[in-house]
Amino acid sequence: QVQLVESGGGLVQAGGSLRLSCVGSGRTFGGNAMGWFRQAPGSERDVVATITRYGAIFYNTDSAKGRFTISRDDVKSTLYLQMNNLEPEDTALYYCAASIRGIATRAYEFDYWGQGTQVTVSS
Repeated sequence: QVQLVESGGGLVQAGGSLRLSCVGSGRTFGGNAMGWFRQAPGSERDVVATITRYGAIFYNTDSAKGRFTISRDDVKSTLYLQMNNLEPEDTALYYCAASIRGIATRAYEFDYWGQGTQVTVSS
């Protein structure tokens, strides 16, 4: 059974940084697209960034705005999201996701989801 476990969330002041991690188990993810999504209260789940099996990256510019960096370590089956210059608007539950496809950028293309890690940014 595939499992994704996120970590690294927390409470941070505006302008601060966090690094989210997502460790996968149950299969290797080197051949799969992976991504980060987030959902704020009362809002739909939205893509933050995705990365294909080839390393090509897609950012949702509305949320990432050049402040976030997605990366992956397939040897460790781990996905990362470095978030800098955080804003209160970034407060949300952040989810890691993996796709059986090598290329995926939309939520419906992802098959496995973690439970999420909470990020709260205070002003």
